[in-house]
Amino acid sequence: MITLYNNLPQIDLHGIDRDYAKILINEFIYDNYVQKKTKIIIIHGIGTGIIRKTTQETLKHNKYVASYKIDNFNSGSTIVELKLKK
Repeated sequence: MITLYNNLPQIDLHGIDRDYAKILINEFIYDNYVQKKTKIIIIHGIGTGIIRKTTQETLKHNKYVASYKIDNFNSGSTIVELKLKK
């Protein structure tokens, strides 16, 4: 898939259950926060929407997340802005 965000860190959650997705999302966010990355991509797919909802719920409660939104060009992924590391 060609995306405008090829150079950003990405995690693909296809085939992952919601509990494991929460763990992977939080670890991915923390790893990128420590590396001082400011923008990441979470690929959750479209499907039934369970992993998308899990992703959004996890992002809402993560203290390192400044904001997030569904990618306008690919509704199967979410763009996440991380807080700047002090």
